[in-house]
Amino acid sequence: MFLINFRFMVVMKFGGTSVADAVCIRRVADIVKAQVERRLVLVLSAMGDTTDHLLEAGALAYHEGRVSMGAIERAHLETMRALGLGAAEGEIVPLLEELRGLLSGISRIRELSRRTKDYLLSFGERLSVRIMAACLVSLGMRARAFDAWDLGFVSDSNYTSAEIMGESWRLIPERVLPLVEEGTLPVLTGFIAKDAGGVITTLGRGGSDLSATMAAAACGAEEIQIWKDVDGILTADPRIVKNAKPVETVTYEEAAELAYFGAQVLHPRAMQPCMKTGTPVLVKNSYNPAAPGTRIVPSPEKGALPVRAITSRKNISLVDIVSTRMLGQYGFLAEVFSSFARHRISVDMVATSEVSVSLTLDTVNDLSVLKEELSRIASVELRKGKAIVTIVGNVKRSSEILARAFRTCEFLGVRVQMVSQGASKVNISFIVEDTEAEEVVRALHIDFFDRLELPESEGGGGTE
Repeated sequence: MFLINFRFMVVMKFGGTSVADAVCIRRVADIVKAQVERRLVLVLSAMGDTTDHLLEAGALAYHEGRVSMGAIERAHLETMRALGLGAAEGEIVPLLEELRGLLSGISRIRELSRRTKDYLLSFGERLSVRIMAACLVSLGMRARAFDAWDLGFVSDSNYTSAEIMGESWRLIPERVLPLVEEGTLPVLTGFIAKDAGGVITTLGRGGSDLSATMAAAACGAEEIQIWKDVDGILTADPRIVKNAKPVETVTYEEAAELAYFGAQVLHPRAMQPCMKTGTPVLVKNSYNPAAPGTRIVPSPEKGALPVRAITSRKNISLVDIVSTRMLGQYGFLAEVFSSFARHRISVDMVATSEVSVSLTLDTVNDLSVLKEELSRIASVELRKGKAIVTIVGNVKRSSEILARAFRTCEFLGVRVQMVSQGASKVNISFIVEDTEAEEVVRALHIDFFDRLELPESEGGGGTE
């Protein structure tokens, strides 16, 4: 067995692509082994495409009354055998039989509620942690698999999108820290919890990352490592900008804005526990462990470039709403946003005046009923085929950033159709045509990252 020197605690979270098969799991085990002198807690997602396969199996049972879980069985049993973990079948096979029983029940009664779907999806993480723990044990580490509810994760009953309850801040360290102190390496399911009634829930978008950040923050960890299949947060989407570079550090607010506007690395809600405690987050690549990654920290570092990263989101609708009644500003805006709330439509960017408001929405929404409702109080113009380009950077240099961005758009002959600065003051977003977005991102990246930057003291002035 390895001897552990209790210096400080680290939570390591590995996503589905990082534990997709036997080769990936062994690679993760080597990464863990390299840090085993620390006090470690592992949080895992389901293996590879397991979540999709579970959803497919559930839909087949519900719609056609057939039980089919061959892909799920093959993926997990073949992974165990490839890793030489035959002894682990004693934990894996009963779980697979439990899953078969659930699918059989769905096929007979043709019921697949949100509550049942959460139970169904929980099998991905529950299988994943048991295989990983067995692999670590085979390499001489004192690892042990745990379901999240066994280590204090209590949620509300909002199935498919549950929130972690406040009591978990007390329960998690009470149950995790004694295990770590005794030298056990807990391998914990991400994404799932149980409500007060003992019913399994899932935590929705970013749920596995949220599980990990919650564990780290509640236990007072030194840091949390989020292991993905990219080298960290990049200065732009590498599919658009081939020479996009990893960003060394960003703040919590900057990372949240990047995630919201298209950089799919860490979901904004997953950062909330760490923001509460100031726990730093390190985003690393499990396929390239030597890469330094990106550190997410509470406050910006001195001497940083004016821009951290540039993102874009396509398929956006721009809605212009102009009042046709003599309503005051508060009355007009109240009616407009009440309509969006009733139709459960989320708004991205907003620009307002006393009698008009312009805003952006995902085009996937069906806006016909909303448009009809708003037309009773306003003139409504809906324009599709737009894109949001977002620049995330230093608020103290926002005037410089805006000037350079507009100069670039003017040079390209691109008309900016709407501009907004987020409440966090770290992002500047503007609307262009879908067909222009990639060209704008590439040109901005050249301007902000491929040119020699002035030191901060010599840069353009800005507004707080």
